[in-house]
Amino acid sequence: MDKATYLRNALAKKEKGIGFWLTFPHPSIAKTILAGGGFNWVLMDAEHGLITDSDYYTLANHIAASGASPIIRIPVDSEWQIKRALDAGAHGVMTPMCHSAEDAARIVSWSKYPPLGSRGYGPMFCPHTFNVAEATYPTQADNSLLVIVQIESRKAIENVEAIAAVPGLDVLFIGPFDLSKQMNVQFGSDEHEAAIQKTLKAAKSAGKTAAIFCSNGAQAKERLAQGFDMVSITTDVGSVAAEFDRQLAATLGVEVGQARSAY
Repeated sequence: MDKATYLRNALAKKEKGIGFWLTFPHPSIAKTILAGGGFNWVLMDAEHGLITDSDYYTLANHIAASGASPIIRIPVDSEWQIKRALDAGAHGVMTPMCHSAEDAARIVSWSKYPPLGSRGYGPMFCPHTFNVAEATYPTQADNSLLVIVQIESRKAIENVEAIAAVPGLDVLFIGPFDLSKQMNVQFGSDEHEAAIQKTLKAAKSAGKTAAIFCSNGAQAKERLAQGFDMVSITTDVGSVAAEFDRQLAATLGVEVGQARSAY
């Protein structure tokens, strides 16, 4: 199973986790992007994207077959949502809006088989993204899958050291847009950036992976230089829109306008 855990393997070797946001539920888009190489994870966005539970299995298998770890962001903190994502073959689940150590501990428990947690047993399809037998998967899953929580609220920042200390939690992933809105501060302000740096420090101090959403490569490069271990570099929808805007502007001989969305 460990041969296929591309993101976990990279992080274990102190390599950077480089990924992108997939919001369209189409394997052809994911495979086209991954064909260029360079990525070791893909975020399948079932919170804000068009991806739903019925897309999980097919997308996860195409992504894994292309040499990257499929990470599923579920819509809400929920035991059954985590179970469905893992049973479809996710290499890790990202749970939004983790506000406390209690939230994080509950999420970890839902992600692990007994006796470590309470995950229900039914590994009929999840072994496929790892190319292992059904009998092998449950013996290795707890040590192979990534438990990821999003830090994106004022309460989470207040509790971030305690969240980072939760056993079994692997990644603290900052959602900077929700963080600014939940804190009611301007994106990029001193207070906003201080919250991001506090999370980075907490993750590093606890030996956990520090990760953050970035809108573009320039942001991702800057965050990696700051010490983040894992970054997304863009979204599929944002890149498509930006490139069409750029080509249309070139055709008309005008300047490219402001990006339609930072997402």
